[in-house]
Amino acid sequence: MKEYGTFIFESFSFDSSSGEVTLKYSLDGEMEFTEKILFQKEGLFPAGTDEELLQRALFMLHLIGGISYYKTCCPKTIEIRSGSLTKQQADFWKTVYEKGLGEFFYRNDMEFENMIAFPADATEAPEALRREEEHYRTLVPIGGGKDSIVTAEILKDAGLDCVLFRMGNHPLIQKTAKVANLPLISVERSLSKNLFALNEQGALNGHVPITAYLSCVTVVTALLYGFDFIAMSNERSASEGNVRWKGHDINHQWSKSMEFETMFQEYLHTYVTPDIDCFSLLRGMSELLIAEKFTQHPKYFGCATSCNANWRILKERPDARWCNACPKCAFAFSLFAAFLPKEKLLEIFGENLYEKQELLPLYKQLLGLEGCKPFECVGTVEETAAAMALATAREELEDTSVIQMFLLQKAEHVPKIDALVRELLTPTDAHTVPPRFLMQFNANS
Repeated sequence: MKEYGTFIFESFSFDSSSGEVTLKYSLDGEMEFTEKILFQKEGLFPAGTDEELLQRALFMLHLIGGISYYKTCCPKTIEIRSGSLTKQQADFWKTVYEKGLGEFFYRNDMEFENMIAFPADATEAPEALRREEEHYRTLVPIGGGKDSIVTAEILKDAGLDCVLFRMGNHPLIQKTAKVANLPLISVERSLSKNLFALNEQGALNGHVPITAYLSCVTVVTALLYGFDFIAMSNERSASEGNVRWKGHDINHQWSKSMEFETMFQEYLHTYVTPDIDCFSLLRGMSELLIAEKFTQHPKYFGCATSCNANWRILKERPDARWCNACPKCAFAFSLFAAFLPKEKLLEIFGENLYEKQELLPLYKQLLGLEGCKPFECVGTVEETAAAMALATAREELEDTSVIQMFLLQKAEHVPKIDALVRELLTPTDAHTVPPRFLMQFNANS
């Protein structure tokens, strides 16, 4: 593949008549990338949408959207033609690209220190803009798994005005929205075809921080449809990395972490508007506690899934909701097994994953007995161990190969399991949920 020296953020635009955002990039001005994002027209453009404010949010979206194309060859120079950044803003985007691409660098064995440098052309950034009115509505990004379902149910129970949000049109999410009985806003994202062409030619490829992209898309959505709050569903264990490499913590879930959430909230309030808050409602909860809450809503058992096979872009999607072979399926099974009887587990997954000998190496990784934590959105070693400990309380799972393996290791690796379970089922107060949201939440609860 040809080498390129400069990655260029060319331009962005928004067509109010069609609801389409266009993001343009290039490598040396030769290899061009055009990404499209289409917002549904229904409910679009509430009175009071500020054009300058929208432009700032779109610029932010343009900058994060470039990460999918920048990584094809990671040029030494970055040029921004669609706007300008101060030193502080440039440092923010450098961090987002470096840490958000951490797994990508790790898997491609790349030396990335001092590789990324966003240009700082502006000496001073314009002050953040205020919105003309408050809407007190909450947007809930939903990905089809248990976490966003728990967020939606918490907000519903509190009597708050909330609307679901999705990228794409997957039928499972459509079904989830119907079960939740909540309105759904859909956004269609079309990646540049040239990206896939370069990948076929041998361009560098790998994981990108999709939650960072989602955060920026939902800010634009909040402006276009009239929302004050964006309630993400990222748990506290998302802040834990997978492996220590070249002096850096490599975290598959970095853009779901508390670090990114705090940085993004500050950037949004400083350079865009302080009148939109983007935060995780579940930040103080463990995966185990979220699973416990989810299993109290059996109406979702027939549509919820955490398996990534359902969200493939190029490969054919499976008919089954769970592949029963990946880290996310294995971890989700453990969480559900902590609270659901065997009969219900078989109904959801179709088989008992604790009886699959071929999954033993994977469960050893999840328990920290071999290798590193899988590069997927899975929980901590402690969360897996606590889930298995709760499952052993029922004799129907005790004879399985996975539980027998766990019982042999428990005394040495998790001697204080009862205290661990209590800790994980207790939420912490570490979060970035804004006071004005909490006031509204508590007033309605």
